[in-house]
Amino acid sequence: MRPQQITDNIYRVGGLDLSDERDGLAYLLDFGELALIDCGTGLGFKRMVQNIDRLGFDPGEIKTVILSHCHVDHIGAAHLFQSQFGSRLVMHALDAAIVGRADTRLTAAFCFNVDLQPLRVDTKLSGDKGRLFIGGQDLNWIHTPGHTPGSISVYLDNNGNRTLFAQDIAAPLLKEFDCDPDAWMESVQALFALEADMLCDGHSGAYTPKDTVMKYLEYCVASQYKQGYIKL
Repeated sequence: MRPQQITDNIYRVGGLDLSDERDGLAYLLDFGELALIDCGTGLGFKRMVQNIDRLGFDPGEIKTVILSHCHVDHIGAAHLFQSQFGSRLVMHALDAAIVGRADTRLTAAFCFNVDLQPLRVDTKLSGDKGRLFIGGQDLNWIHTPGHTPGSISVYLDNNGNRTLFAQDIAAPLLKEFDCDPDAWMESVQALFALEADMLCDGHSGAYTPKDTVMKYLEYCVASQYKQGYIKL
């Protein structure tokens, strides 16, 4: 498989079919400056870097890696981008505390057979929302806890369209990882309110247009209800 161009400025460069079967999806943003949203377990790091290079970009120019949440299939390669390319790591403070102590349970590192070391997060986000700047593009982030305490979702408005990155919104709310179903439900309502034209998920890919995004979010709610994780 080759890396996937999603829009003029967004590419999928990692995932089970692109880097390693244990990797969550990783998205490359190009807005005059390069950034990644999530980066996989680290087991597919070389292939991910090759994918970025294959698209014609210099991996060494990735200035920022935005980490959506603390699970190792999304953050395991962060220290490699940090050490090899000098990338700045951005994460919500609540999940930064978890990766900072290399908590193998709450990061699910034991599930993926990853030897996780304590991770130093450069920019720790706090509060419910904020804004990041990638080149000439504003990126808005909102705190969307439930899957993890410090999960964030990121969205951008470009050329009249809103693109939302909502990683792992469909993942089961397992007690083993201290998931919070009530917080998750509030977070999903916040995602509905954004009325995104495209949603990029952390495992299942991109959904568009707007009505398809809404149907996917409805599916996520129905799935959690069917499995008994939430009550409507």
